[in-house]
Amino acid sequence: MAKKAKKAAQKKKKSVTARPAAKAAPKKKKTTTPRPSVKAAPVARSSASPKFTVSTAIEITATFPDTMGLTAKVAAALAAENVNILAGTGYSASGMRRKATFTLIVDNLEKAERALERIGADEIQDSMVILVETENKVGALEKISKAISDAGINIYYFYSTTSSGKTATCVFKTADDQKAIKVLRSA
Repeated sequence: MAKKAKKAAQKKKKSVTARPAAKAAPKKKKTTTPRPSVKAAPVARSSASPKFTVSTAIEITATFPDTMGLTAKVAAALAAENVNILAGTGYSASGMRRKATFTLIVDNLEKAERALERIGADEIQDSMVILVETENKVGALEKISKAISDAGINIYYFYSTTSSGKTATCVFKTADDQKAIKVLRSA
């Protein structure tokens, strides 16, 4: 039986023929086609440093049991009281947490707190934060955060958004807000 297997293997070897090497396809010339222009924020820094103003605000932090539609419920409760949200974040860390946290800066603190209590906030806390209005330019956040850091002040958190094409609003909570305000006003 070993002889038959050997003969079959030899037949297979004979039936496989060497193929000639394929010729390489001629290289295509690279052509550059114009790409559509994309309007984006400039990436180069301007020589002028972004200008900014510093003030304080009171921020509300409210926690709720996390439920579907909670953001809409919070927004509706504040709108019903004619409270304008000037800045804010809302999040639920995960499905296991089962709590949602809203951090808001509003134009009427008392009305906002009543509205949030009415819809079932577990806890509401107020705290002072730093508001920085800055030009919407590359490097603005770097300049602000570096000034705070260079003064030896820890930034606990920040959030920011552009309020128009020309300005941005940054909210900071630091280890020493009063010192950070002095540092930023002198920067």
